Amino acid sequence: MGIELALIHWVYLLFILLIIGFMVCRLDTTILCIVGIFFIAIIATGSLTDSIMSIFSSFLYAITELLPTILIISLIVAMSKTLTQTGINDVMIAPFGKIIRTPALAYWTIGILMMVISFFFWPSPAVALLGAVLLPVAIRAGLPAIGVAIAMNLFGHGIALSGDYIIQAAPKLTADAAGLPVGDVIQASIPLVIIMGAVTTFTAFLFLKGDMKKGKLDNVKTYSGAVEKVEVVNVLTTTQKRIFAIVIPILFLLNVIAMFVFHLQGGDATALVGGTAILIFLLINLTGFKLAGLNKTTKRIIDGFQFGFKVFGPVIPIAAFFYLGDAGFGTIIGDFLPDKSNGIVNDLGVALASIVPLTSEVGAVTLTIVGAITGLDGSGFSGISLAGSIANLFSTAMGDGAATFTALGQISAIWVGGGTLIPWALIPAAAICNVDPFELARKNLIPVIIGLMVTTIAAMFLV
Repeated sequence: MGIELALIHWVYLLFILLIIGFMVCRLDTTILCIVGIFFIAIIATGSLTDSIMSIFSSFLYAITELLPTILIISLIVAMSKTLTQTGINDVMIAPFGKIIRTPALAYWTIGILMMVISFFFWPSPAVALLGAVLLPVAIRAGLPAIGVAIAMNLFGHGIALSGDYIIQAAPKLTADAAGLPVGDVIQASIPLVIIMGAVTTFTAFLFLKGDMKKGKLDNVKTYSGAVEKVEVVNVLTTTQKRIFAIVIPILFLLNVIAMFVFHLQGGDATALVGGTAILIFLLINLTGFKLAGLNKTTKRIIDGFQFGFKVFGPVIPIAAFFYLGDAGFGTIIGDFLPDKSNGIVNDLGVALASIVPLTSEVGAVTLTIVGAITGLDGSGFSGISLAGSIANLFSTAMGDGAATFTALGQISAIWVGGGTLIPWALIPAAAICNVDPFELARKNLIPVIIGLMVTTIAAMFLV
């Protein structure tokens, strides 16, 4: 016999629907999430003072949970700017220019390299590291700038970011919302990420070849926005740059090996990558700038944190709301849920199981749609907590499939909102390649939709 749903459950469900509606209409959800937290708290406690305090407590809880993720992103960005400023990234990527001699080689080489770099640096910094050096090489090989932008988008903001196996920011958010270990979500996402990535990139390449033959890419609109550039300074010798260009990939490769050998996942894996990034840009700054490297290190850390909180600022309010659906409720508001309750989301899942005959097909299609809707804000991250919560709800109702549903929602949200379809999320790649972000979104649209359809069908068989 399941728990009887109370007013607090229905209000929580109402705000979930409202949040989805706001995202569909491309409206900001921050105020709605804050109002939702307040209403949930006042229904639970009956106290105006406690409810107002709960808003702050929910933000504090969300920041505490997200802080390792924000920190690693900030440090990676700080390191990437240091590599760019000192010219080390040019040396690291230059050898690939020798093998890029045809449009096809340019597309696949840039794409695969972007994916590998994005696993460690995240896509936005990787675009800056890669695009400025290889864009001219690709154009000389016959691949238009829009083709370079498509490759960087799909492999970086698509494959690498939706899996996020090294930094593990995305699976951490969805796993927390779904009440699952991070490792379970990562394992479940591997076949889905491979299917989504293969279908989308091959489809995009076929469309790209067709457009090139028909001359449709000759007059693509350019991007009018300003590109943030880091001034390159000649503080390292050629030998020093080459040494760093060899040592840095080796250090990160050793990180990956250590993760497998010592079974490091989640926070431990993040800490290893973050610590390595700190040591790398500290060593580079001290080697290149000597005593001035002390100030340079501080400045780069500030730059990194500015980027990190700019990216995750919109995530904090919505994450705070969705943490109320599970373990965060007791910490944020207190022990005010009905007796026998296992959390608001779990309670809704049990109730749903008694009235709706859910199947793997219904669940997979729903999570893909929900993930895509949450990605409409152009973040890709602000709504994946919702995808995790709904995956938890569905799996509770069905009794299985939590990790697969969670991974599917994560993949859908990030492919749509993380930088492959939403124009304002495409700006990093569009700016570095000097193409119109709306045109880039149009070129990505059909391949991504086809990929999501195939991946959704695959998930039905994996549940």
